Amino acid sequence: MRICTFLPSATEIVYLLGLGDSLHGVSHECDFPSDAVAKPKVVRSRFDPDTLSSSEIDKLVTEMMMRGENIYEVDEDTLTEAQPDLVITQQLCEVCAVSFEDVQQAVQRLESPPDVLSLDPHGIDDVLDDILQLGAHTGRNSSAHHAVFNLRARIDVVRRGIAQSEDTPTVACIEWLDPVIAAGHWIPEMVEIAGGRDILVSPGSPSPRLEMKKLLDADPDVLVLMPCGMNVAQARAEFEALTNLDDWRGMSAFRNDRVYAVDSGALFSRSGPRLVDGLEIMARIIHPDLFSDPAPEEFGVRL
Repeated sequence: MRICTFLPSATEIVYLLGLGDSLHGVSHECDFPSDAVAKPKVVRSRFDPDTLSSSEIDKLVTEMMMRGENIYEVDEDTLTEAQPDLVITQQLCEVCAVSFEDVQQAVQRLESPPDVLSLDPHGIDDVLDDILQLGAHTGRNSSAHHAVFNLRARIDVVRRGIAQSEDTPTVACIEWLDPVIAAGHWIPEMVEIAGGRDILVSPGSPSPRLEMKKLLDADPDVLVLMPCGMNVAQARAEFEALTNLDDWRGMSAFRNDRVYAVDSGALFSRSGPRLVDGLEIMARIIHPDLFSDPAPEEFGVRL
């Protein structure tokens, strides 16, 4: 089977199932595992986010969507060369990946249109089900079930650790800093499993834009900055570039030294198997008394 993936989480699942050699095309954002970087790129962005600030990216993306323009595009020449039997994409978010409609149009123009599998999780169980679904679709049932068993075992370790505490801190997870967007979908569930209470978003809900006043009024015990797709250094730089830092630093989380920047691009914004790594880091952040090992600095730091 020849596979192309249009999103990083799908690429990570493909490798998890031992199908890396079957992967003949990935998106421009697929960077894990390292072998994925060398794969042909079948998706590209229409602008370079590394040259823009958070507010500039938001403004540009909003304007493009209002004009009906695509943020990402399919490289149809590379897709044709890949000759895929299976294309894996998503319909959850057109800001995060190429639109499902564009994928369908591109594959229909191929001489032999492949199967298209859309992965659209809203919670942790959905992510695990996606692994099983992809395993069934590719004849890797055993590998998929083994991987899911191990991931569930790690989640259970976190649950058992949290059961020792009666304290449930309030938590705010911010997936964009300017404007403020709270993290939704699976993130509130991760907070809950890690022993906190998301004070802004319910599990499974979309990520809402917020007025800064709403965040200040919520005044969370713990604040986790996870700008979508960014690593720890980028998250820190984005925060330090804000023009209203005094407002942010007036929150209880800052006064109590409970503000963290995490590697969202690797462990939180991608709906793949490494969400469990993110969950383990979230548990250390919310309950450092129960999980004594600090998060590796490349994945999470205290600001």
